[in-house]
Amino acid sequence: MSILENILVGVVEGKLGEIDSLVQKALDEKIAVKEIIDKGLIKGMSVVAERWKAGDYFVPEVLRSAKVMQMGMDVLKPHMAGGEVKVKATFAIGTVKGDLHDIGKNLVSLMVEGAGYEVINLGIDVDSTRFVQCVQENPKVQAVGLSALLTTTMPEMKNTVDALKEAGLRDRVKVFIGGAPVTQSFADEIGADYYSIDAAHAIDQLNKLFS
Repeated sequence: MSILENILVGVVEGKLGEIDSLVQKALDEKIAVKEIIDKGLIKGMSVVAERWKAGDYFVPEVLRSAKVMQMGMDVLKPHMAGGEVKVKATFAIGTVKGDLHDIGKNLVSLMVEGAGYEVINLGIDVDSTRFVQCVQENPKVQAVGLSALLTTTMPEMKNTVDALKEAGLRDRVKVFIGGAPVTQSFADEIGADYYSIDAAHAIDQLNKLFS
C-alpha cells in the first residue's frame, strides 16, 4: 500500500499509535499537505462515516477514528501554508440552553471536522444569544447546528431560530437540528433548514450545500 493508503487505513482502524509516524513519513516523501489531508485523513473519515451509516461502526469506533484524524492534523499544522488547505465551510454547533448532553453533539463535531469543515463547538447549555453572538463574531459561519436530547429543551431550538431572525442573520446561515426527540416535522415547524438523523446524515447534507 502507498503511504496515503496506510494513513487512510490508520484512520479507519483507529491506529492511535501509528498515525504520527505515518503522516510524518508522508511529509518526508514530499507529499503535499493538502493531498495528505484529502486522500488520507478525510478520505479515511469518509469511510468511517459510511460504516457508521451502515451500522457497522458505533460511537467508540467513530470517536477513536476521529481522535486519530485529529492527531494526524496536529502533525500537519506546522506545515500548512497559508491558503493551501481550504475548508469547505464553517459550522458552529452547540447543545441548546438547559440541555447538558454532549456525546451526540461532540460526535457530530468530530465527524464534520473530519469531513473537511471548520467546526466551532460552543459546548452545552448554549443560550440563543450565544449562538447569535457566534455568528456575528465569525463572518465565516455558514451553518449552525442545534442539538437537544430532552423534549423540554426543544423549544430552545425555536428560540434560537427566532433570535437569528431578529438579529438579521437568519438568511446568512443554514440551521441544522438533531437529537433523539427531534423530528423532521419539528424542524419544519420551527423553520430550521435541515433535520439530521445522525452525524453521517449531517455530513451528507452539508456536502450537498458546500462541496
